[in-house]
Amino acid sequence: QKYGYYHCKDCNIRWESAYVWCVQGTNKVYFRQFCRTCQKSYNPYRVEDITCQSCKQTRCTCTVKMRHVDPKRPHRQDLCGRCKGKRLSCDSTFSFKYII
Repeated sequence: QKYGYYHCKDCNIRWESAYVWCVQGTNKVYFRQFCRTCQKSYNPYRVEDITCQSCKQTRCTCTVKMRHVDPKRPHRQDLCGRCKGKRLSCDSTFSFKYII
């Protein structure tokens, strides 16, 4: 799981997502995300590891994790190529094999 930056060229809308699924050890994206306006699917134009904003590590043991995303904001299943039309969402605790 990585953090991605998206841009819809038709609507000129930009968005970010902490639900970018890549081949392990690479930035090759498995699933596209859909523009909320025109519903076209896109790969991110930039992908980076999700890092702790406090210690700058990808896997940390900080008790308070500062994030550049709002963890209370619901995951948009209708715009996610991984869980669109599926029973379970990316933000659930279930394994990947149960979502496909």
